Amino acid sequence: MTAQTITPAALALIERYVAAYNEFDVDGMLETLSPDVRFENWSGGQLTAACDGRDAFRVLAEQARTMFAEREQRVTALAPRGDALVAAIAWRGQLAVDVPGGPPAGTRLALRGESEFVVRDGQLALVVDRS
Repeated sequence: MTAQTITPAALALIERYVAAYNEFDVDGMLETLSPDVRFENWSGGQLTAACDGRDAFRVLAEQARTMFAEREQRVTALAPRGDALVAAIAWRGQLAVDVPGGPPAGTRLALRGESEFVVRDGQLALVVDRS
C-alpha cells in the first residue's frame, strides 16, 4: 500500500461512514466499503471482533446495532499515518441490552479511541477501531 493523504474524497468517504454508523444505517456503512474490506475492533489491547468482506461486516454491524439504544462517533482529529488515515474518536452510547457480567441496559458509556482507515479505489478497504 502507498502512503495515504487526506484528500477531499477520502474525508467525505470517512464522514459518510461515520454518519451512517451514527444513524444505525448498516446499508449506508456498506456503501463506503470495498467488497474485500477488513474490519477489526480492539478494546484494551485485545481483538474483540474481526471480519473480512462486506457480508461478514453486515453480520457484525447488524449485531452491534441491537446492543445500543443510541450511539455516536465523533471524529475529533484526522491525520495520515503510513498507509492509513487515523481518526481520533470520541464515542458515546447507551446500552439497549444487559451485558453479561457487565453493565445493565440503560447504562451510558463514553470512550476515547481511534479508527484507522485505508482508502483504496474510492472505498474503505480497512477499518480498525481501537478503544
